[in-house]
Amino acid sequence: MVYQIGEEKYMQMALELAREAYDAGEVPVGCVVVHDGQVVGRGRNRREEDQNALLHAECIAIQEACKTLNSWRLSDCDLYVTLEPCPMCAGAILNARVGRVFYGAGDVNMGACGGVINLFEEAFGYKPKMYKGMLAEPCSAILSEFFKALR
Repeated sequence: MVYQIGEEKYMQMALELAREAYDAGEVPVGCVVVHDGQVVGRGRNRREEDQNALLHAECIAIQEACKTLNSWRLSDCDLYVTLEPCPMCAGAILNARVGRVFYGAGDVNMGACGGVINLFEEAFGYKPKMYKGMLAEPCSAILSEFFKALR
C-alpha cells in the first residue's frame, strides 16, 4: 500500500511510544490519534504499571483525543497503532467513530481487525477505514524482541 506523504511519521511517533512502553516493561504498543495534521492523543500500554486491564495504548490515546477535542466523536481523526487492535480497542475505535485506522503488526492471537476476527466488517452502524501493515517490520521487530527477552 502506498500512503500519503507524512502518514508514516505518525506511525514513527507510535513506535517511539512503543519503545517507551518496552523500557517500562510493558508490551511495546504505542498509538497516536491525529486530527487535521495535529497529534491530539497519545498512548502506550500501561497495564502492568497501573495494574489496569483497560490501559491499552489505543484506549489511552482515544481518551486523550476526546479530551483535547472536547468530543467523543473522532470521525475526523486518524489512529495509528503499532499492533492490530484487540476486541476491546476495536470496540473503543468503533464507539469513538474514528475515521481511519492504521496499524503496523498483525496479531493472530488477539487481533480484532483481521487477525482473529474483523469487527470493522461486522454489522455495526459505523465502519472506520482500515489500513494494515504500515511499518509492519519495525512494529513486529520490537514485539519479537520484547517477548524473546521474557523467555
